[in-house]
Amino acid sequence: MQHSLKSKVLEVLSAILPLVLAVVALQFAVIRMPTEVFLQFIMGAALVIGGMTLFLVGVEIGILPMGRALGAELPRLKSVFLVLGIAFLMGFAATVAEPDVLVLTRQVDEVSQGTIAQSTLLYVIATGIGFFVALAMFRILLNIRIAYLLAAGYIVIIVLSFFTPPGFVPVAFDSGGVTTGPMAVPIILSLGLGFSSVLAGRSTLSDGFGLIGLASIGPVIGVMVMGMVLH
Repeated sequence: MQHSLKSKVLEVLSAILPLVLAVVALQFAVIRMPTEVFLQFIMGAALVIGGMTLFLVGVEIGILPMGRALGAELPRLKSVFLVLGIAFLMGFAATVAEPDVLVLTRQVDEVSQGTIAQSTLLYVIATGIGFFVALAMFRILLNIRIAYLLAAGYIVIIVLSFFTPPGFVPVAFDSGGVTTGPMAVPIILSLGLGFSSVLAGRSTLSDGFGLIGLASIGPVIGVMVMGMVLH
C-alpha cells in the first residue's frame, strides 16, 4: 500500500506539475491575474494532486481487481442475455459516475440555457456507453473482428451527421471523448480483460482491448439521435 501510494504521488506530480509551473510562469511573466484568483488556482492544484492520488490508488487496489473478477465470472453465468445485461449496467453506471461526463453535461446545459438538459444528456451518454459495452462483450463471445464493428459504427456516425442539427454534432463528438475518463476506462477495460481471460483459445490482447474505442461510439450516436428527436 505504501509503495503504491508513493508511486501514485510521483505519477500525479509528473502529470500536474508541468501545467502548474506553466501557469505560474505565465502569471509572473505575462498574464498577472488578480492575487486572489492565482491563490485559488494554487489551492485547487494542491487539491487536485491529493484527490487524483487517492483516486488512482483506489482504482488500483479496488476497481481494477473488481472489474477483472467480475469479467471472469460472466462466462460462468451460461446466459448470454444476463452477460449482456450486466455489461450494459456496468457501462451505464461507470458513465454516470464519470467526472468528465458530469463536467461536459453541466457546461452544455449552461451554454444551451437548459435546451439540452444535463440529466437528459447524461443518461443518453450513459445509455450509449452501456449498449456498446454490451456489444463489445457480444463481440468477444462470437469472436467478431473489432474492425468490422468500428467501421460500421463510424459509417453510422457519418451518415447521421448529415441529418443531425448542427448544434448537436460537436456535442456528440465531445460526448464520445469525455467517456474515456478515469472512472469509466478502468472499469470497462478490466471487465473486458477479465472476460476474455477465461475464454479458452482466446487472446486477451486482441479481445480484451479495443473496448474503450468501441464504447465511445455509443454516446456519439446517442446524442445525434437525441438531436434529431428534439428538433
